[in-house]
Amino acid sequence: MSRKKRTLESLFLLSTLLIVVIAVVFYVVVPPFTSIEYTTIVSAEATAPKIIPPVVHITTPVPVKAIYMSQCLASDRSLRAKLVDLVNHTELNTLVIDIKDYGGKISFPTDNPMLKERVSTTCFASDMMEFIDAVHRDGIYVVGRVTVFQDSVMAKEHPELAVKFNTDRNKNWTDRKGINYIDPGAKGMWDYIIELSRESYRIGFDEINFDYVRFPSDGDMTNIYYPTSEAVVEADPVGGKSAVLRSFFSYLSRELKKEPIIISADLFGMTTTNNDDLNIGQVLEDALANFDYVSPMVYPSHYPANFLGFANPATKQYEVVKYSMDSAVRRASTTPFKLRPWLQDFSLGATYTPDMVRTQMQAVYDSGLNSWMLWNASNRYTAAALDEN
Repeated sequence: MSRKKRTLESLFLLSTLLIVVIAVVFYVVVPPFTSIEYTTIVSAEATAPKIIPPVVHITTPVPVKAIYMSQCLASDRSLRAKLVDLVNHTELNTLVIDIKDYGGKISFPTDNPMLKERVSTTCFASDMMEFIDAVHRDGIYVVGRVTVFQDSVMAKEHPELAVKFNTDRNKNWTDRKGINYIDPGAKGMWDYIIELSRESYRIGFDEINFDYVRFPSDGDMTNIYYPTSEAVVEADPVGGKSAVLRSFFSYLSRELKKEPIIISADLFGMTTTNNDDLNIGQVLEDALANFDYVSPMVYPSHYPANFLGFANPATKQYEVVKYSMDSAVRRASTTPFKLRPWLQDFSLGATYTPDMVRTQMQAVYDSGLNSWMLWNASNRYTAAALDEN
């Protein structure tokens, strides 16, 4: 056999061997990678992640005219539909819905590891995100209400953050209803509230409203100890509590404005007329400096007997609201537009008629303001007090 022929046979054998090697590599090594693509193609419907459309937030309406919806009612599709219908057929344009109730439970499902164990098993809306999207399509602005320092769930899970009995500092203090409070100076709670607020904004809430942003007031105040704030309060009995809350307000505002998230705060009604902190740490000017909106709860029934000389302020709804909001406007100086009071739509101290509810709205208007929110803990509102669309 010639040398040339042997060379050609050798090249043929080498070529054949090379083809075999390439084939082995292609069918043995490549399939683990290519099969993923193949599987994705043939079973894309089964394996593709659920696509969640981006949340579109609604701009804050001017004016805001709102009603409150508890998280228990929000969990009932039939009942909540009635309130949505009320908004759609009257001058109302805003719903204020619980995010976290007075006990500490969260009103919507979440996979957030910091929050998911605290989701309510009874009063929660499993479709909260879809519900918000639906009312957005109706043009309804949605505010999420967070009960901040009143929180029995957090107090039980993290007793080191909770207000204590002074006579037994291992025991969580309770108010007259048996509810626990978190020390307003507990930074761990601040961070938790910020995380909850961000998650709530992410699922569609347009604004986050903070209630119970205060020290407790209605339990045994002679037997109370603040594990975080005690030193500050003891050092300054007059201004210590308000100093703690100012720090919280500033921290909350700074962190949430990074998003940015619209934030508001509920205050006792008498913060508009008192210059002290009412022994709960709330000062109107401190809130105005840190929140987009401030909502004094000027319910006439909650003012003491002989306020403005009235034996029963609940029966003098126009006078109480007008006086309170006039004072608030003066103190707000250049930012009166931030004021958005809660008004009374429930019977306490007097049986409230449609005219009595409407008269409070007129007092707001006569104070130079145009926004208000109606409160009724049972979610029963006086339709006759509202203008139709």
